Amino acid sequence: MKVTGFTFIKDAIVNDYPIKEAILSVLPLCDDFIVALGNSTDETSALVKSINPEKIRTIDTVWNESLKEGGHVFADETNKALAAISKDADWVIYIQGDEAIHENYLPLIKKEMEAELNNNSIEALLLNYKHFYASYDYLAESRRWYRREVRILKNLPGIHSYKDAQGFRINDRKLNVKLIDAYIYHYGWVKPPKGLQGKVRNFNQYYQTEEWIEQNYPVQNTFDMHNADRLVHFKGTHPEVLKLRIESANWKFEQDLTKQTPKMNFRRRLLQKIEDLTGLRLFEYRNYKIVK
Repeated sequence: MKVTGFTFIKDAIVNDYPIKEAILSVLPLCDDFIVALGNSTDETSALVKSINPEKIRTIDTVWNESLKEGGHVFADETNKALAAISKDADWVIYIQGDEAIHENYLPLIKKEMEAELNNNSIEALLLNYKHFYASYDYLAESRRWYRREVRILKNLPGIHSYKDAQGFRINDRKLNVKLIDAYIYHYGWVKPPKGLQGKVRNFNQYYQTEEWIEQNYPVQNTFDMHNADRLVHFKGTHPEVLKLRIESANWKFEQDLTKQTPKMNFRRRLLQKIEDLTGLRLFEYRNYKIVK
């Protein structure tokens, strides 16, 4: 069974993305790894090439500015990396530059890939998500945050990144997937208040006009965390590859952030209560089809 990992990245250092940790977190599962290196303004290229030259192959890319609106440039870059994968790979593992997989889940993931390798009814594996927010001690848990997504796929013809690269499709239809008991740890929103504000401005440049950004997110040194919706304390452990990054974090929130987020409106509170009690997320968007 051959497994290839892949990702895309641009300006990881200036935007404080843990791309090195992201790649290292899945590298034990991979025979090789493809990185689409965008036209960065920092030393991202050197950083990526220093990780594991024997396993990692890079391709230089230039982001298509005409695809920025709607985040389509992310899918375009993902597809460039996907196209560089050898046809003899059985499985491909996708990891974004602000994600990681805990080492505790690697044996399970490998077992699931082996078990479903020859099962033609399964085209991909669906993973759960933990969205960290503001610091490594808090999780954003609400309907605002997607709870599952495809990150492990069979290397089938017709598979392509969909919309803004959150998920995948095959020949423009949803993938048939198996939900497994493993998690992606998402760290894109782990930043101090000023960093969060910069994150939102940078993120929205690939979705909105400059005028919209200036009107809705003007430059300032604070951030009201309105998009967190609901925060809870994280009680577990982080992937070992994140250890040094977490230890070097140079900010601390003195207040309890679980009490700082705005209140949900009535409809969202009701739907959230139903989910908390039953585990059912009503009206959930699913870019996949779970096969029982």
